[in-house]
Amino acid sequence: MNWSQASVTWKKRLRLNWKSGMSLVLATSFALLTACGTQAPAESGGTTAAASGTEAQAKDPVEIEFWYGLGGNLGDNMKKTIDAFNASQNEVVVKGIVQADYTETEQKLQAAIASKKVPAAVLSSNIDWARKGYYAPMDEMIAADPNFKKDDFIQTFLNQGQVDGKQYFLPMYGTTQIMYYRMDTFKENGIDPASLTTWEKLAEAASKMSKQENGKTTFYGWEPMWGSDNMIDAVLGKGGQILSADGKTVMIDSPEWIETWELFRKWINEDKIMGIHYGGQGWEYWYKTIDDVMKNKAAGYTGSSGDQGDLDFSVVAAMQQPGWEGIGEGKPVASAISAGIPSAATPEQQQAAYQWLTYFSETSNTASWSMNTGYIAVRQSAQQDPEFMKFSEENPQITVPLQQAAHASAPFQDPTGGKINDALKDAADQVQINNMTAEQALKEAKEKAQKELDRVTK
Repeated sequence: MNWSQASVTWKKRLRLNWKSGMSLVLATSFALLTACGTQAPAESGGTTAAASGTEAQAKDPVEIEFWYGLGGNLGDNMKKTIDAFNASQNEVVVKGIVQADYTETEQKLQAAIASKKVPAAVLSSNIDWARKGYYAPMDEMIAADPNFKKDDFIQTFLNQGQVDGKQYFLPMYGTTQIMYYRMDTFKENGIDPASLTTWEKLAEAASKMSKQENGKTTFYGWEPMWGSDNMIDAVLGKGGQILSADGKTVMIDSPEWIETWELFRKWINEDKIMGIHYGGQGWEYWYKTIDDVMKNKAAGYTGSSGDQGDLDFSVVAAMQQPGWEGIGEGKPVASAISAGIPSAATPEQQQAAYQWLTYFSETSNTASWSMNTGYIAVRQSAQQDPEFMKFSEENPQITVPLQQAAHASAPFQDPTGGKINDALKDAADQVQINNMTAEQALKEAKEKAQKELDRVTK
């Protein structure tokens, strides 16, 4: 028998054996099914139903609310990031709830905490509320997350979210207030922006660029942003402090404070070379300030690094805040805009919120946020992101906040739960809007602030 014949014979036998075997299997199976009656199909169906139910349950995403007070380009970019997160996985669905601004976000959160109907995540941070238990610490979730990479965060931003050694807030992005100026106005007036290294020189330039008609300023040489922040930055550059080293004495009526704030009062209300917009709804005053510069009504303004997404850099350029003659470079605050998880959210919601917040700070995402908004990325690795590196070469203004942050001051942590900051805000309004002397406004603010500080330190 050759190989071909042997192969045919083997195949015939295999088919016969297979048929005989299958007959035996079918007969045995029939007997078993008959003996078991309908129980086997019922068990099989029950198992299938249970499996289907488990799969359906596993596929149901956790829906959470995320509150944030951002408008304009920032609001648009936040919505895009939320949409990208929702599309990237099927475990969590984030519903963004927009508030007017940071202040309204906190006000509404306070009401939500009282009613125990809180969002799972909120773009807000409050140290006093964390101590009262209104926010959930994230340390256990961080410890269980191998992708968190704590050392990759810019430490000053991450540390700002710690309260009594626990991580209650995660940085979403960093910010510092920088200077934006019209390139054409500076050129027309022969002003080199690189020469404006002190507030004194900036005031001289503002005087030269401002225009007045019939005693009214029609073009401002500079526009500080309404509120206490710009003037506090200037004070820090002169060496001023909010509290004494032991934390028991309010120092806001020291010569550094009075001299600095008095200059701003004079520039705004007497010389009228600087102007401010104030009041309005939400961020209205902020966007009016930007509009003045973009519509050629002012030479420049002091604003957030996050304004870059709203500006046309074929018209304006960016520079760091100045220092003071004989003292050195400026020391403006660089702070993290952080998010927290209210403790009244369910454990499932808290875990979902953590997943969303850490997604936002992933290297490529924080780099993208920085490129699209001008805010500072919260991870060091973002600077090595290929897209960010390419973008910074083509858009050098994105590096100005990073350069300024290298010599910036840490934000003030108010031990009174915001009462000292409130006193400073009131004093700033008195100086900027009501033309009250800095000495009077700051002494009144110091008296209020000291009383509040004494309550928590004595």
